[in-house]
Amino acid sequence: MEKIGIIDLGSNSARLVIVNLFADGYFMVVDELKESVRLGQDMEKDGFLKPARVAETIKTVKMFKKLCDSSGVTRIIAVATAAVRRAKNQRSFLDEIQATCGIKIRVLSAEEEAVLVYRGVINTMDIPKGVVLEIGGGSTKIVYYNRRNMLNYATLPFGAVTLTGLFAEDGLKPEEQAAKIEEYVAEQLKQVEWLKELDPDVQMIGVGGSFRNLFKITKMVHKYPLDTVHNYKMPVEDFTPVYDMIKVLDLDKKKKIKGLSAERADILPAALAVIKSFVNYIGVNEFTFSGAGLREGIMFNQALPMTVEKPIADVLNYSLTTLVKYYDCEEKHIEHVVNLSIQLFKQLRVLHKFPRQYLKILKVAAMLHDCGMRIKYYNHQRHSWYMILNSTLYGVTHREIVLAAFTACCHKKEDINAYDWARYRGIISDDDLEIVKKLGVMLRIAESLDRADAGTIKSINCDILGDSVIMKTEVDGDATLEIKNAMAAAGEFRKSFHKNLEIL
Repeated sequence: MEKIGIIDLGSNSARLVIVNLFADGYFMVVDELKESVRLGQDMEKDGFLKPARVAETIKTVKMFKKLCDSSGVTRIIAVATAAVRRAKNQRSFLDEIQATCGIKIRVLSAEEEAVLVYRGVINTMDIPKGVVLEIGGGSTKIVYYNRRNMLNYATLPFGAVTLTGLFAEDGLKPEEQAAKIEEYVAEQLKQVEWLKELDPDVQMIGVGGSFRNLFKITKMVHKYPLDTVHNYKMPVEDFTPVYDMIKVLDLDKKKKIKGLSAERADILPAALAVIKSFVNYIGVNEFTFSGAGLREGIMFNQALPMTVEKPIADVLNYSLTTLVKYYDCEEKHIEHVVNLSIQLFKQLRVLHKFPRQYLKILKVAAMLHDCGMRIKYYNHQRHSWYMILNSTLYGVTHREIVLAAFTACCHKKEDINAYDWARYRGIISDDDLEIVKKLGVMLRIAESLDRADAGTIKSINCDILGDSVIMKTEVDGDATLEIKNAMAAAGEFRKSFHKNLEIL
């Protein structure tokens, strides 16, 4: 295993992430440090990075270096984006960083930055056709892709910091500033010719700190139960009231908004104005948040160099395998339980009548059903429930994550707490309870059929005869333990499927 540090010097903030690179092309973030350095502030006047901003950035990079050294980081990858790319004193700034911190920073071109943002998105989201909007401090990136191929990109020379500075005119009310920014951005979008030819079914994806802050505010407003920003879908009709509320407030009042970072309070209205202009211009009704962007693009390139040429084919499976390795689950047992679960799902389809997408939920639950053992064996199904809800899972919706967590919670017994279920009613419905119970009992049987982790039961063949389901097992060795454990689920099977269970 190798431990690397990734430093991203943006126009608004500087961020360090420390990443463990595992064998076979997997990785996990293990630490992070972020500072608001405002490197791009006041640059629009003369194009120079200001001495105070430079000094603050150097101080921050020294802290990053100290944390990397104490954490056993063997390699640091440092990049800079729009502010440094445009700075007239770029060379002296980079030389000073290298001389004082011992770190060489690579300035990304506009294209390199757009490509890394795209790779961060495409390797973590199962959206076949998308237009990505990434709002930085000093620039705004737009990337269009289809069938997992990047088709076009544009880098606009403004971001949340620069727009806030450009329109900070004396005498203007906050809402008047927001209106001017909307108008300005709309004019800039008209210059991007390919934006006029987007397919009508394209999905908008938002990337960056402003979207993360918007999610936190929305979470507080709607009492949304998940903390996961990645794959959160926001209807424009929910975005507009939040924007209308924030754009009229003065700075002191904005700082008091729950969920809004105090260090981002002054620049968030400009970022929201960009979002408002963009959704109006391309005509979407909702947009999806991505928690992955440029830094994740670098991580994928480092852990799995093939992603430089083509994206990961199966985003969900890659994400699940990463977690199985990170949680040190028994991989052969997991693989066997997944296979048996799939067999049960397919052979009992005439009873449950679930469409194929529910197989994805069962697969997530099957692969992570034992992860809770990393906390404690006893009642580990409850710990697995919590860990699935709070793990970094790519390629699944929030609803699928919640249903998979409750399904995994049933793999020892039916263990659905009414209070816990009620907490997630904004994501799932009461009708989903019967779905979870059916998926849960299938997972329980599959897990029981590999009780000794020995792969004794190779396959299952189900016959549905009258009021009974006869499961015939193909075995290699004595399967008494496995069949006895699986038959303990007969009562729950009868309640869910209204059939008696026999296992031979």
